[in-house]
Amino acid sequence: MMSMHDSADRNLSEIERQRFEQEGFLVMRGLAEPGLLARMRHVALASLDPLLGPAEFEADVHYPGAPGSRLDEGGETPRRLLHAITRDDSFRSWATSAALGRRLESLLGGPVCLAQSHHNCIMTKHPGYSSATMWHQDIRYWSFDRPELISVWLALGDEVAANGALKMLPGSHREQLDRGRLDAELFLRPELPENQDLIDSAVMVEMRAGDVVFFDAQTFHAAGMNRSGDVKLSAVFTYHRSDNLPIPGTRSANYPSLKMA
Repeated sequence: MMSMHDSADRNLSEIERQRFEQEGFLVMRGLAEPGLLARMRHVALASLDPLLGPAEFEADVHYPGAPGSRLDEGGETPRRLLHAITRDDSFRSWATSAALGRRLESLLGGPVCLAQSHHNCIMTKHPGYSSATMWHQDIRYWSFDRPELISVWLALGDEVAANGALKMLPGSHREQLDRGRLDAELFLRPELPENQDLIDSAVMVEMRAGDVVFFDAQTFHAAGMNRSGDVKLSAVFTYHRSDNLPIPGTRSANYPSLKMA
């Protein structure tokens, strides 16, 4: 059985828990064991050429910089490879590991489950045809009893400004914003003066391969286009406490959640 790096065996410190509570995200370095990381990266690259679906395409989301349709140049550029845990045992081993579960239990305050219906994907940001993702909260897509979910983003390669690294708005998970500060798709409206101080607080989360960022589903985050020459790959999974259930009849209830190892 593949395992996380030895450094992942320790529990979160009180300082780390407080930082997550205050800022809405927490970066941890070198959590993935190198062999496991290499296997996930190999599977991800092999799934791109030829493309192994299911996948979401850049043209499907209509974000800034994306091809207008799948018929346009670059229209077949994938944005996400879906159902990651079914693609290879390395993804399931990482996503349901006991060491990862202990950290998440510390942050969520109880036993946790992996939500198969959300994220559970390999994010692929390609040079040339990648889009920019504007400021948003992941909870806008999800329907649970409580909005207390955490996403875990594992860098399968280096993530820097040039290839579209994540950006976070510290403390934004605690903001109570009027609906008018968001657009029709629930993205933060950058043209409004009342949003400028929040946007100006942005922090770029640069990571090396094997680094991880944990972030609250209510934390506003964004990402730029990939202006490098290589595809950027990230494995992303979302978790909820076992007593925080998806609302029946919603997309959040499409697939059963999985218990951690």
